[in-house]
Amino acid sequence: MDLSIGIETRDEYLSLEVAKGAMTMVRDVLLAKPGETVLITGDTSSDKRVIDAFAAAAYAIDAVPVILTYATAPCAVMDPPAPVEAAVEKADVWIEVSLSYIMHTKAFQKAMAAGTRYICLTGMDVEMLVKTVTRVNYDLMIELGEHFKKILGEADKIQVKSKNGTDLIAYHHGRKIRHSGQRATKKGYPIMLGGQTSWCPIEETINGTLVFDGAIWPPAEIGKLNEPVRLTLKDGIVTDITGGVEADIFASWLASYDDKDCYRLAHYSQGFNPGVTKTTGRIVEDERVFGCMEFGIGSQGKAIMGKCWDAPCHTDGILLKPTIILDDVVIEQDGVYVDPVAKEICRKMGVAGY
Repeated sequence: MDLSIGIETRDEYLSLEVAKGAMTMVRDVLLAKPGETVLITGDTSSDKRVIDAFAAAAYAIDAVPVILTYATAPCAVMDPPAPVEAAVEKADVWIEVSLSYIMHTKAFQKAMAAGTRYICLTGMDVEMLVKTVTRVNYDLMIELGEHFKKILGEADKIQVKSKNGTDLIAYHHGRKIRHSGQRATKKGYPIMLGGQTSWCPIEETINGTLVFDGAIWPPAEIGKLNEPVRLTLKDGIVTDITGGVEADIFASWLASYDDKDCYRLAHYSQGFNPGVTKTTGRIVEDERVFGCMEFGIGSQGKAIMGKCWDAPCHTDGILLKPTIILDDVVIEQDGVYVDPVAKEICRKMGVAGY
């Protein structure tokens, strides 16, 4: 994780910008209302400044903030302590900033079934909050996501390529696209930080090579990648992992679960938050590097609108500077959007190069 020691770790660092971003998130994205309970769950790896800012924003609009902090679990997607499980099910709004997030667990599933409005902000610190919320035009970012949702949903064949060796082909066959960076307008429907669409092509049609070159997390031993990790996929399942030391760590981590579902490709995602220009090791931020693609492997939730399965793990990997081809039409070339509508929205957002 990149830190400017002596600056970023001070309580007053970006304090006004953090307050503004927290209010945007609580009031304008999560749509918290007076009298609603806003639960913020964090672990001992969370940035307390962010937790406190969310609580203050909730209190300022007459919602009821509740903070729960507990020890950092060894890995994400592990069942939380029982009191946390009970609390998330009863909350109106749930903001998760725990590093070892509990999305995809049974506790999470119970909360969604109960109608909780949820956002995953795992590992968010003050830098991330300011870069990805305070300093971006959230409305235009949502507009860009809606455009991507439309053109992806209209396409059948999707090919993802990159100069580092990625060549992955799959087919949608009518599968729906999820704009996960939306506002929380639906009860029991999880949203994510703005700047992301997510979906899964027909699982059995996913074939080829996928090379991660930005980040992989979990396992905790990796994060930002120092060298590419190459995956071979056949019918939607990872059949081989090659590369250097980090590839070996990743392969050993997956094998440790001894569960075939850990090798299933769970989703494709686009990243397009203009506040993120490089990987940092904070996966929620890394998934939104402007122009990147992110792929999930392991457990798959209902929100993706593909097949749904439980696995004992879920990991996300980042591909920087992809080329995306929809039905033989290039919409992104080496990390730069060439689709004319996308280019115009990027220009309005002030993204460099557009």
